[in-house]
Amino acid sequence: MIYKTQTSTPLETVKAQLEKKAKTLGFGVLGSYDFQKILKSKGFELKTPITVYELCNPPAANMALNAIAEISVYLPCRISIYEQNGKTVLATIGIEEMLNAVDVDEDFKQHMSEIFNNLRTLMSAF
Repeated sequence: MIYKTQTSTPLETVKAQLEKKAKTLGFGVLGSYDFQKILKSKGFELKTPITVYELCNPPAANMALNAIAEISVYLPCRISIYEQNGKTVLATIGIEEMLNAVDVDEDFKQHMSEIFNNLRTLMSAF
């Protein structure tokens, strides 16, 4: 599942404010990928500017990785930002299906759900 939000806040404003807003919710920005620039450098044209940000909450990442190594394929958390139909879209992977697919205790699921709620709060802050 993909979790998405839309905002009328301009794309460049969202990109400029993301790191500061992420920090207030316990996330750091590890890096970003401007897919339009990356693909252009490889000889391909991407018509829609799409930037993906990698975010990390170190305590949550530590807990998750110690509980189940396979969760590493979902880390760091990613937020994709692009424009669609005149709106700025923020998208990420939904965590609920992933948590239901692994064998972990309810405390772990609850903690990871809280982290995902913080990610949703961040995405809705624009």
